[in-house]
Amino acid sequence: MESTSLAPDDVNQSDVMPTGVTRIDGPQIYSVEHLVGTTIVLGLMILCTIIGNVFVIAAILLEKNLHNVANYLILSLAVADLMVASIVMPISAVKEISQVWFLQAEVCDMWVCFDVLCCTSSILHLVAISIDRYWAVTNIDYIRNRTAKRILIMIALVWIFAMCISIPPLFGWKDENDPTVTGVCIISQDHGYTLFSTIGAFYLPTILMLVIYAKIYSVARKRIRRKRFNELKQKNGKETRITEMTMLSPQSQDLSGRRTDVSESPCNGNGDSGSGDHDDNENKFSKKNGHVDDAEAVMLPNNEIAKAKRQKEKLEMKRERKAARTLAIITGSFISCWLPFFIMAITAPFIREYVHIPPLVESITLWLGYCNSMLNPIIYTVFNPEFRKAFQKILFGKYSRKYRRR
Repeated sequence: MESTSLAPDDVNQSDVMPTGVTRIDGPQIYSVEHLVGTTIVLGLMILCTIIGNVFVIAAILLEKNLHNVANYLILSLAVADLMVASIVMPISAVKEISQVWFLQAEVCDMWVCFDVLCCTSSILHLVAISIDRYWAVTNIDYIRNRTAKRILIMIALVWIFAMCISIPPLFGWKDENDPTVTGVCIISQDHGYTLFSTIGAFYLPTILMLVIYAKIYSVARKRIRRKRFNELKQKNGKETRITEMTMLSPQSQDLSGRRTDVSESPCNGNGDSGSGDHDDNENKFSKKNGHVDDAEAVMLPNNEIAKAKRQKEKLEMKRERKAARTLAIITGSFISCWLPFFIMAITAPFIREYVHIPPLVESITLWLGYCNSMLNPIIYTVFNPEFRKAFQKILFGKYSRKYRRR
């Protein structure tokens, strides 16, 4: 989404034609060094974004294991991010190398409209994915009832809502600005539209996403702990039964049937005089019938259970930390990329008469937001083993060989 801090009234003719600028055919560049450096950096960023999202789309279309309804949202997100990379970012890169807008006014309107549409759609897809995950976690029947129709309706609503935010300036909800005169192509600076677009495209979706992921983490944590509690309860029940069996086992009784402590049973023939033969016979009888081995077998699982319980707790704590880390990566990367831009977007139209925002700050916040379209394929797919396998097949040409055999 385009930077918003520079208003048409702030640009006069001397700003449009600054002195000391190298004039080339069309753009008014800052310098050759700036032109080369900006082109290389932004060009690589655009290329990486295109490749990443093309890989996601190809993986979903080619890999049978990824042909499921849930991945429709990932596919649509990749399409939105691919549109950002192929339509919006190249024109933004051209704008970065020039001090003035040198293209037609119609191109400016188209670019701004697609900028808002694609970036808003990308953000809203993240919300739709979080809602789908929340329903999957909290409703057991949802995964069974997750039909293509339901997911396609969610995707349609995302694009319709994004269009509702991007289209109004084309119908007049904007301030007057002719980029061919002012040399500036920016999103509408109308105060009402600024509040409407920024709240609808970012602030409201962000709050909703944070609430949803907090609930997902809370539900997952409770489920893990409930499972752990049930397992411990079952283990405690087993241990109680094992203790009762130990107390009532033959080695805890003497030959006359009297209950005795296991530790009090003679282990060798060093008992009282006159009873040594009896003790030896008892021990031999116990060993002959396997009662000593049974006692050792009863005590051994207790140690193994304690060890297994500790390992289980470590595993579930690791699983809980992994869930928290994944959610933190998803929300953290999204907010880190877009929050700086939208803070400036919602404040700049109101403070532009009093505060000058450097162009470099505008460019950094804008392209930081575009970075989210480059990161989405990594965040939403690389953590998935099926996507990793599909990417490997694409890289090593296994799909092409498979189709050639057909």
